[in-house]
Amino acid sequence: MSEIIKIKPSGAWINLDLKELWKYRELLYFLTLRDIQIRYKQTFFGVFWAILQPVLTTAIFTVIFTNFARFDSNSVPYPLLALSGILLWFFINYAITNAGNSLISNTNLVTKVYFPRLIVPISATLAGLIDLIIGVGLLIILMFYYGVTISTQIIFAPIFIALAVIFAISSGIMFAALNVRFRDIKHALPFGLQVLMFASPVFYTSENLSEKMRFILAFNPLSGILQGFRSSLFGTPFDWFALTISVAMTLILLAVSLFIFKRMEDDFADLI
Repeated sequence: MSEIIKIKPSGAWINLDLKELWKYRELLYFLTLRDIQIRYKQTFFGVFWAILQPVLTTAIFTVIFTNFARFDSNSVPYPLLALSGILLWFFINYAITNAGNSLISNTNLVTKVYFPRLIVPISATLAGLIDLIIGVGLLIILMFYYGVTISTQIIFAPIFIALAVIFAISSGIMFAALNVRFRDIKHALPFGLQVLMFASPVFYTSENLSEKMRFILAFNPLSGILQGFRSSLFGTPFDWFALTISVAMTLILLAVSLFIFKRMEDDFADLI
């Protein structure tokens, strides 16, 4: 006897079928692994790029902002302060860029095979976690080198990494959907990310800004995430105001991104 499958629309404003996502978890794993392998395929340094890029960028920022701008790093060695921000930023920048272009890059897969389309931008985001993990390991080694005492607050570091991942996935999902319909996104995204980097405390701290600018900066979701990550690593006080806003805005961004993606999902195969 053949099986009868009934398909009916969901009454929910976001039809997020977590059971279906779990059912295709192996596809998520293989797509993530594929993206990692493609990134380092036929490269001379291979995964060492995960160390070289943030280290060289940190060295440049250290020379510029300790000799010319003279940013206050609040008793934390500036190379450590800069590296902690650069590591999260490199992950977010890579994840959003890759996820934003993921549906276009996987046209054959999206148009010919059925699976939850959310898997594509999510796998593109998770592929950047390898670099982040390697970089955080290097950062901890350098903390010992600089004689920075590791406090018990470091146990909160994974929470802020998780928030960064949620922010990257949320942004990637939204831009992936919009990029299918509006191809301008592909060209505008790099510029937007560059602006976001300077609007986020990646290579500086909020203490270097005025009270007014610090208040405005707090409404950037990355501000609380970056500052919280640094506080957990270096044992400095948490900025609970910025953290609260960052968590709230990240969750709102996730809900909005899922809504946009699910509303546009049915047209992906036709528009691509």
